[in-house]
Amino acid sequence: MTGDPTTTDLVLHVNGQALPMTVDNRVTLLDALREHAGLTGAKKGCDHGQCGACTVLVDGRRANGCLLLAVAAEGRAVTTVEGVGAARDDADPDFVEDLHPLQRAFLERDGFQCGYCTPGQICSAIGALTEADEGWPSHVTADVADGVADAAALDDAEVRERMSGNLCRCGAYAGIRAAVLDVAAQVEAHR
Repeated sequence: MTGDPTTTDLVLHVNGQALPMTVDNRVTLLDALREHAGLTGAKKGCDHGQCGACTVLVDGRRANGCLLLAVAAEGRAVTTVEGVGAARDDADPDFVEDLHPLQRAFLERDGFQCGYCTPGQICSAIGALTEADEGWPSHVTADVADGVADAAALDDAEVRERMSGNLCRCGAYAGIRAAVLDVAAQVEAHR
């Protein structure tokens, strides 16, 4: 305990590791990840929850790291883009084999240009496919009451809507949607 009422000792569970830290009570999850844990995949774009560059997964659900206080994430499983691929040996030159299917699809479909938004896009896509597998409807789902059968049932309009919280200033949207649709069609790849 720090004894300082403006700070909190907490343990964040990030990418399967317990990370103890002392943070100001007002620190966002994004800043805790970047400044205290050294995980710089999630980016600070707008700092208002409008661009999606800071998207991470919290208990498997998409969350804007710039809007969630770090103290609110204590005890929850946080996954950043650094944690979505399989663990690998840095000495292994064949790192592509360890990529998450969405990471591989982004490479194959040129789903990025400058790469700034890519970590948030990938985390958001993982969350979107999980939501679709669970039957969650989107704004464009034909029958909101029935939802969607699974991610394999997604079409371009569904992916466009489900990914609408993530902006790409370079305009790589066609490649991003194609990558998400490729992985959505491979139902086992995202389960």
